[in-house]
Amino acid sequence: MCASSLIYRGRIAPTPTGHLHLGHARTFWIAQQRAMAEGGSLILRMEDLDRSRCKPSFITDCYEDLKWFGFQWQEGPDIGGPHEPYDQSASMHLYHTAMETLKAKGHLYPCTCSRKDIQQAQRAPHAADDEWLYPGTCRATNSSTWKDFSHQSHCWRFRVPDGEIISFEDRRLGLKHYRAGQDFGDFVIWRSDGVPSYQLAVTVDDHRMQISEVVRGEDLLVSTARQLLIYRALGWKAPAFYHCPLVCDDSGQRLAKRHASLSLRMLRSQGSDAESLQASWS
Repeated sequence: MCASSLIYRGRIAPTPTGHLHLGHARTFWIAQQRAMAEGGSLILRMEDLDRSRCKPSFITDCYEDLKWFGFQWQEGPDIGGPHEPYDQSASMHLYHTAMETLKAKGHLYPCTCSRKDIQQAQRAPHAADDEWLYPGTCRATNSSTWKDFSHQSHCWRFRVPDGEIISFEDRRLGLKHYRAGQDFGDFVIWRSDGVPSYQLAVTVDDHRMQISEVVRGEDLLVSTARQLLIYRALGWKAPAFYHCPLVCDDSGQRLAKRHASLSLRMLRSQGSDAESLQASWS
């Protein structure tokens, strides 16, 4: 289901809801190295849709940390420079158009279920990436009844083709298979607060930026299967994918933004230098 471009275009896409940590740096560094090896371009995209958590200070710090570590992007925003179209917050109209297209093609349905409703559903299992598998409570709705949802808080879900095997060739891990309806269920495309989901936003962004290879952590393997369904539904060619190993702490837990002691900003303040950190991954 994947097709790559002859001209290599990679990307790094931080979410400025906290400070970058070593896990981010390693994944982004691999993305940069792969772009350089192919003689291609690296694009910086700021995934800032969560306006309540994406503080201006985090955005400014993100640019500084990326530059300190040695990242050099050929396209994208910079401190004080033009940000469109590389900030997701400036691209809402594109996400909305894609959502309306999916809706018109019959791939979406409105859902009034809360996260708590899904968790409390009888025998609700987890998906392969430990997300709650949607039990299908609102799945039977169709366009003739959508007006009944107009006065209720609701999201829009993508109706997955139950039982279909979604396959793709990962450039690090080889052939991967996920079964729709078992490894992942109907997933959110548009949130009830009026914000596009991660699955929709990154698919639209990677397509419009003509990304030829997506480099990201292996915790997003199942998300790739979801996004391939969006690509297919919209009639777009998908990029190639390379999923990196995750960086874990001493207890074996993957790094998250709560690991402040391993943030680039903290390591820098403690006297670490970027070259030594980079060399430790060689």
